[in-house]
Amino acid sequence: MRVLKFLLQKELKQILRDPSIIVILFIMPMIQLIILPLAADYEIKNINLGIVDHDHSEYSRQLINKITSSGYFRLRDYSATFDQGMKAIGLDKTDLILEIPSQFERSLVKENQATLLVAVNAINGVKAGLGGAYIQGIIADYNQDIRTQWIQFPTFNPQPTIEVTSSNWYNPNMNYRVFMVPGILVMLVTMIGSSFASNNIVREKEMGTIEQINVSPIKKTQFILGKLIPFLILALTVLTVGLIVARVIYGIVPLGHYITIYIFAVFYLLAILGLGLLLSTYAQTQQQSMLVSFFVTMIFNLLSGLYTPIESMPMWAQIITKLNPVSYFIEVMRMVVLKGSGLNDIKYHILAMIGFAVFFNGWAILNYKKRSG
Repeated sequence: MRVLKFLLQKELKQILRDPSIIVILFIMPMIQLIILPLAADYEIKNINLGIVDHDHSEYSRQLINKITSSGYFRLRDYSATFDQGMKAIGLDKTDLILEIPSQFERSLVKENQATLLVAVNAINGVKAGLGGAYIQGIIADYNQDIRTQWIQFPTFNPQPTIEVTSSNWYNPNMNYRVFMVPGILVMLVTMIGSSFASNNIVREKEMGTIEQINVSPIKKTQFILGKLIPFLILALTVLTVGLIVARVIYGIVPLGHYITIYIFAVFYLLAILGLGLLLSTYAQTQQQSMLVSFFVTMIFNLLSGLYTPIESMPMWAQIITKLNPVSYFIEVMRMVVLKGSGLNDIKYHILAMIGFAVFFNGWAILNYKKRSG
């Protein structure tokens, strides 16, 4: 324990000696945590709308007003012909065109039906899909309003009706920030932990001090723990600052206990830091370790379920997510923050993290012993 204590003192002094590390560890992640949730918005608004109205009737004006007042669309172009409307799409002036045919009102009144044309710029598939779905929903609602105005229901309605009452559990206001901020915080902690840990042993190699450590009576396990524990403390500090930012800036207060998050975070960071140290034992230069660490963490983040639901991924990708520690922590964070889950609810996630930690750190110890024995 005395040897380990001196190693920890040496590592902490070496880390805190460089002021730029403090900036990278604390200030940059907090700026990212403030900015990223504002940009990572699942809800698409301000879709640029183009109108081609051949009817110019009261009904067509009501429909246009209903669409523009929804808050999802901005009227950017009012063309006389469909070709002119398509030119606006080609110039990126509009994202979507609604063409209202002539005699729209007359067909709707006399024939009880009318046809509308919606043309969507599908370069951005997500924006096109949601924009088309939004406008179709608004048109369907407008159609229902007209039917309600026309139809005089008898005292007894022979047609059965189904009324649906919806309830949003765990996130009643459908606030995407409550969903995204915990996941983004996990991503930042992962990037900080893995990148610094992966550079640790490599820096000793480049400075030439690794040879002195090899001939010293320091055990391999003590050496790995001396490299791991300081970054574990720093990563937990980053997590703490991130939780404070989430509470102060976004008003996010977990329904569960903070202690649940920290207990899982310890096991998670042991796994991630162990992976970083493992990469460090293979790399010969800091540039190599940074590139490999960036590649691994990028794969982890993309397959974590942060931006895309895991259930919508191909089956092979869903299998890979089972081997991705980041996906477990993001799920745990959302469970604790939104559902108030406790340790009993995340016990299988903890067991998985213990398995990852034993595997990565054990491999790092064995590989370091092999290469420097």
